Amino acid sequence: MASPPDQAVSPWVQLVPFALVLGIFYFVILLPMKRRQKKVQEFLAALKVGDRVVTSGGIFGSVAKISEQSIQLQIAPNVRVDVSRAAIVGYQGQAPVADQNA
Repeated sequence: MASPPDQAVSPWVQLVPFALVLGIFYFVILLPMKRRQKKVQEFLAALKVGDRVVTSGGIFGSVAKISEQSIQLQIAPNVRVDVSRAAIVGYQGQAPVADQNA
């Protein structure tokens, strides 16, 4: 079943399947993940005071204050909570920008 000893297989031919697997991995998994991450980064950078958002925990509120690592949400009159920027997943009433399942 093995190839005859007088026929040598080039090392480059042996690398072709490995290169194909890496290419498929890149285009199916890594590239969409990078695009999604860039979209989330742009969304978080565009947040401004007054935006109505939802968190990953399901808290609805409007942005009251924005700092480097956290966002202060007003969830009721005179009730404000600080949440991590990463906890904000989208605007109220719209599909989430950051999928929790992915």
